[in-house]
Amino acid sequence: MNGETIDIAIIGAGPAGLTAALYAARALRRTVVFEKAVSGGQIALTHLLENYPGFPDGVGGIELSEAMQRQAERYGATFRNEAVQRVTTAEGGFRLELEDGAMLARAVIVTAGAEHRRLQVPGEERLTGRGVSYCATCDAALFRGQPVAVVGGGDAALDEGLFVARYATTVYVIHRRDTLRASAVLQERARAEPKLRFIWDTVVESIEGEEDVRGVRLRNLKTGERSLLDVRGVFIFIGHEPGGDVVRGLAPVDEGGHVEVDLMMRTVVPGLFAAGDVRVHAARQAVSAAGDGATAAIAAEQYLQEHYGPPQL
Repeated sequence: MNGETIDIAIIGAGPAGLTAALYAARALRRTVVFEKAVSGGQIALTHLLENYPGFPDGVGGIELSEAMQRQAERYGATFRNEAVQRVTTAEGGFRLELEDGAMLARAVIVTAGAEHRRLQVPGEERLTGRGVSYCATCDAALFRGQPVAVVGGGDAALDEGLFVARYATTVYVIHRRDTLRASAVLQERARAEPKLRFIWDTVVESIEGEEDVRGVRLRNLKTGERSLLDVRGVFIFIGHEPGGDVVRGLAPVDEGGHVEVDLMMRTVVPGLFAAGDVRVHAARQAVSAAGDGATAAIAAEQYLQEHYGPPQL
């Protein structure tokens, strides 16, 4: 396929990329999706999504991802299990540097998502989706009437912790420092919430459990004291890394690496779009990412129509 010019290249196969692929392929544009891992992105790590519309009993993350990919493939989208190293402008569009060669595309939609920073402790990866979560809005309701831990001290940790408190009996906020980094407003709200209990100067050393979370082992950084905290869920909010590096230097990104776009997911570079968690001000939800993907694909089709005319069948 190297040397061929396609209509739309989509970088990333999370909900934004999968939806963009569906819309682009249905518009009869030659569409290729590049994904270095598995389709679905973050939702593929989620055991059960209970807030995706149309599934009153919830839906498995992998199940939803596979269905979305099949739907896009049905209309002609092609998927390649390959990473895009870099995107640059080229005559007639954009050049995608691949692990083995390159490809030209008339339009590019970056849907590379964002990776949640991990604690990198024993039990975290194994129990992800089984008590370990990176999204309170997605999973908080699963812990109704149970104690949980929230790891982090920034805005996201407190905001999500307050949301989890609607369901959990107790929310232990574990922070490695003795002061929070969150905004004053969120700190005030958090301290006013009786379900939130703060554990200062402490790190998580491991997450315990066989089939699901049964506790976290903690270590106090000042005293060295170790303890086991009895919880059934662990929500981790220590930051995330957006996948905007692929277009860094080509399109503007904010300090955190999120690609700057307008309401139609257009960057300042004609023909280059970004959607989902990789863009600025994303809601970081599967359903909003899917909406972004649809918007980006519609904008990309408009761009192609104006600059290259209708699809060549």
